[in-house]
Amino acid sequence: MFFASSVLSVGRVQFSFQPLCRLLIVVAWASPARADDQREDGDGGRAEVLAHTSGGDLRGVVEAGGAVDSFKGIPYAEPPVGELRWRSPRPAKAWSGVRDASRFGRSAMQATRSTYLPDGPWTEEFLVQNEVGEDCLYLNVWAPRARSAAGRPVLVYFHGGGLVEGSGSVAVYDGTNLAAAGVVAVTINYRLGVFGFLSHPELSAESEHHASGNYGILDCVEALTWVRQNIAAFGGDPARVTIAGQSAGAWIVHVLTVSPLAKGLFARAVAFSGSSLARFDPNTRLPEAERQGQAFAQAAGGGDIADLRKLSAAELFARLPDRKTMRFGVVVDGFVLPDAISARLARGEQNDVPVLTGLTADDVGSPPRRVTRDWLVGQAESLFPGKVGRFLALYPTENDEVASRVAKVFTRDLGRAETFQWATSWAQAAASPVYTYYFDRAIPWPEHPEFGAFHTGDIPYFFRNLPVLQRPWTDADHEIAQIASSYWLNFIRSGDPNGDGLTRWRPFDPARAETMQLGQAGGMVPLMSAPRLRFLLAR
Repeated sequence: MFFASSVLSVGRVQFSFQPLCRLLIVVAWASPARADDQREDGDGGRAEVLAHTSGGDLRGVVEAGGAVDSFKGIPYAEPPVGELRWRSPRPAKAWSGVRDASRFGRSAMQATRSTYLPDGPWTEEFLVQNEVGEDCLYLNVWAPRARSAAGRPVLVYFHGGGLVEGSGSVAVYDGTNLAAAGVVAVTINYRLGVFGFLSHPELSAESEHHASGNYGILDCVEALTWVRQNIAAFGGDPARVTIAGQSAGAWIVHVLTVSPLAKGLFARAVAFSGSSLARFDPNTRLPEAERQGQAFAQAAGGGDIADLRKLSAAELFARLPDRKTMRFGVVVDGFVLPDAISARLARGEQNDVPVLTGLTADDVGSPPRRVTRDWLVGQAESLFPGKVGRFLALYPTENDEVASRVAKVFTRDLGRAETFQWATSWAQAAASPVYTYYFDRAIPWPEHPEFGAFHTGDIPYFFRNLPVLQRPWTDADHEIAQIASSYWLNFIRSGDPNGDGLTRWRPFDPARAETMQLGQAGGMVPLMSAPRLRFLLAR
């Protein structure tokens, strides 16, 4: 959902975000849960339901007026603690008896907060509110109570958070309403920050793959493996799995679409607010990441990996340097990610599945609150050297008042152009279609209109979770949520967003340069004027 710094560099120019940048997801063995595996809670509370998985029995609860079975805090891997810190995840050990699955497991180790206000648009519904810790590899399942003989389509969702925060338990990701619409919805936790993405020569040396880092991505692969083995126990079809994620979760989706480790684990993919950030295409190579890991080890006390594994999670976390000077992220390690995503696509080495991707209007952020013409011209000179005249012809800026409006138009165009660029790369490499969207509805917020259609602001609409936020919703908002989620549900079911009663959503075609607009208006619209698009793509 979120970025990790407050400034985005594009070329040599920097655009400040609405601090969103600091914020920046056994078929053969398991017998499906049955409607008669249900009983009333002895205290007169919610009805309980059982599911039988390869690891053991689970006791969940029945929600949504009896329409949805909910199972939370399911371990999909062993706790990555002690000697298992910075190792590939191992399948969870089986348990005896019936495991309670009525509440979320711990979220991954991270800094937490109740809100980002007044600096950013993310209130508590977008943020982690439960306990955090290193023992965090849990997933959650919401399943339709009415089972389908053929198996229901499955969604596996990877949360955002800049790879340093977030959780599958975040309120806006609740899968109840998707399950009520017929989808088995899964959210997961994965390791974050130094726990999930540290590279180091010692870690590479002890790996049979001679690689380190990307443990958080390996967690996602392990969760998908668990889903393939067990989702039938919840009425899901392991052959109809859609992976989806937003922001950092979308980056994970992009990695999985080109990673050989994920081949065959999913049938379609959705990247919310990630393709517009393609400039963050992982290109850090293992040697560079290992040097950064050595620098961290030195800063953390100068010990070796064995010493760092002896530290508690809290002690290790406390020794992290300023995130502006040292961050841990996805690495081109030759194993999880053999090469940069763009390079894999250029060679046609992707996992060829239908893709849906898009962005919010203010995804790329907003210019500073005080924009002058001189400031905008200076930005243009840095970003488009030798082409300022052409820039000003396309984005006329007579005075300071106009400059503020033009700067916003430009940043919105930039996000759409980069989504276009990523979609073109996919369309040229893959036989499967890609569908793009542009979401421009701002969550109603009379106190903070300046945030606009902010990063992550489309997620409550797609998840049909508007009631999670106490906002002055209108009939238009509920209609937009119905339309947006209907397109998404259709895509999850079939790989095609189109369905009865919906405006036709045409697959992306670079020659048409159009996208599906969701929000203020609906339907296929030109991405932007052709001269502006050509100019932005040529930079």
